[in-house]
Amino acid sequence: MSSSLIIGQFIPGDSVVHRMDPRSKIAIIFFFVVIVFFANSVMSYGLLALFAIGSALLSRIPFPYIMKGLKPVWFLIIFTFILHLLVTRQGDVAFSVFGWEVYEEGLIQGAAISLRFFLLILVTSMLTLTTTPIEITDAIEELLGPLKKVRFPVHELALMMSISLRFIPTLMQETEKISKAQASRGVDFRTGSFKDRIRAVIPLLVPLFVSAFKRAEELAMAMEARGYQGGEGRSKLRELRIGKLDIYLYILFILLVIGLFLTRS
Repeated sequence: MSSSLIIGQFIPGDSVVHRMDPRSKIAIIFFFVVIVFFANSVMSYGLLALFAIGSALLSRIPFPYIMKGLKPVWFLIIFTFILHLLVTRQGDVAFSVFGWEVYEEGLIQGAAISLRFFLLILVTSMLTLTTTPIEITDAIEELLGPLKKVRFPVHELALMMSISLRFIPTLMQETEKISKAQASRGVDFRTGSFKDRIRAVIPLLVPLFVSAFKRAEELAMAMEARGYQGGEGRSKLRELRIGKLDIYLYILFILLVIGLFLTRS
């Protein structure tokens, strides 16, 4: 399993996070994404970071592995921070780099936005790392269950979302294999003008799209061969149940929300 991207990968385990009901994970992550934008002080960001890092540690997934898997998004995090340093021109001057003045407000906003981005990626990655695609499908279907009354295709939507998450690492691995194969044939992706680099990407995109469509066709044929007819009349091997562990974590998350609003400046 490639560790270049952890989003969409599942790592089996028996940790506290693995044993949680998938509906609880999705609900907590959803509200975490909402409340992270209400943080505006060092204490509130500290509470959110403590919750996110604590969740990663409770999952018993090696933290260096998680950080290495987040390597593809580090560029965006660093770019966001530098962009705020260059664009924001408010507050007092903190320091100067090659004649370019960096303001305190730029440092604060850059650090805040970058930290928010990091926490969001870290917490959302916990969902796919500790939950199987089938559990994600069942959880989304249960949470969107009331929409069935208006004939909304809840099961099909949940299935598409879980399949999309599942195939993210597969497509990334396929991209890596194709790029290495093209490089061995003399295709250069790193040097030359911008126009030349765009042309070099075409030999990468064409086989990637062909492979993706082939996988989609094979998956559709396999589902059809097994008699898949959508969510109508389907039963489940395992029923989702909210346990004591989920209740304790709900209480912990509520305390986090209360602490967040109490520490806001």
